Amino acid sequence: MKEPGKMDQVFHVIMKRLVETGQAPHYTEVAAALGVPAEEGRNSVHALFALPKFPGWLFPNTDYITSFPPFNNLPTQYRITVSGRQKWFAQ
Repeated sequence: MKEPGKMDQVFHVIMKRLVETGQAPHYTEVAAALGVPAEEGRNSVHALFALPKFPGWLFPNTDYITSFPPFNNLPTQYRITVSGRQKWFAQ
């Protein structure tokens, strides 16, 4: 099996955090999870969202993850409930 690439790892860190907590991580948390300096984490998050046709986005002019399919970090009218727990919002 091929070793996951850097963007795969960044995607996994963000998705795992969203599933576990219902909130997207800050780039410093992504950096810590990857074992890299904070600025490299920031650049990696921006690189992921800059990929062609990536359907998520950062809040304008910030480093904050707003939408990471299928989740939305800002509350929306689309609530996701699993086993009676509602801690997620959909795009």
